Amino acid sequence: EYVVNGAVFKGPCNGWDKTFEMRGVIKAPIDPKIFCNEYWILFKYIDGLKIKGHGTFDGQGACAWGKHQCAILPFTVGFYFMNNFIVHDIHSINSKGVHINIFSCSYGYFRHIKISAPDESPNTDGIRIGNSNNIRIVDSNIGTGDDCIAMVAGSQSINITRVTCGPGHGISIGSLGKLTNNDVVKDIHIKNCTLINTQNGVRIKTWALSMNGMATNIAFEDIIMIKSSNPIIIDQQYCPSGNCKKQGSLVQVKDVTYKNIRGSSSSKVAVIFNCSASRPCKGIIFKDIDLVYNGPATSSYCEHAIGKAIGIQLPPSCLI
Repeated sequence: EYVVNGAVFKGPCNGWDKTFEMRGVIKAPIDPKIFCNEYWILFKYIDGLKIKGHGTFDGQGACAWGKHQCAILPFTVGFYFMNNFIVHDIHSINSKGVHINIFSCSYGYFRHIKISAPDESPNTDGIRIGNSNNIRIVDSNIGTGDDCIAMVAGSQSINITRVTCGPGHGISIGSLGKLTNNDVVKDIHIKNCTLINTQNGVRIKTWALSMNGMATNIAFEDIIMIKSSNPIIIDQQYCPSGNCKKQGSLVQVKDVTYKNIRGSSSSKVAVIFNCSASRPCKGIIFKDIDLVYNGPATSSYCEHAIGKAIGIQLPPSCLI
């Protein structure tokens, strides 16, 4: 075990074959003075990097969760302005903030990643992707106190396969439209994933009062839900503080496919499409949905959602 106060590994670096090998446990300091920094460990401006090693990053986050007033708590590991990189067999536990933060990267491949934090740990997204393209996440386990995977503005061509999520808030696109105009997330494919006891399942969220934006060409396929609340949800009235007025979101959600999603819901309303009146969700495809509830049959709720349903529909589709 080693304590590291913080580190930046900054390129460019000569040569193509660059490997960062991690063993043992690297611990973040508990000292509150560092809590308000953006990052703990950061890799940036490096092409062709491979990170491996079965090591563990321990953010020692319990000392910070809900105890210090910071605009932002540090993420554990960040990848900024990286191209053609591979990360595998790395563990992250108890991050103070986001576990893995990916920003302005291209062609990143993550496999056999294990992330864990208690379900009550706030704002501890497992993997957060922004302004990045061609990112793959496969064969990984994520359980934390916020989104297992969050794809925010600028996420394009993202593939997530064979990821187990839980606890957490599910796999999310957004939130979109709060701070910048023309937020776009597109070309997202999530397949063969399992969500266990999550607060949400597969979710798209945009702010109630939003700027222009778009979420399009998104597919959720072969997903298993085990006692997930809100297994399928589009929320265009996202307002975590609860004090927002109902507004017509200006983020357009379109061309979203849900195929072969099955399992159990811990809430009676298993499908919620709370779309914008000013820009209704359109091009929604439902094919073979089978979600049961321990009690009365599940139901669905739609507002301003346009699409079609094919095959098994449990609960019955409410698309128009």
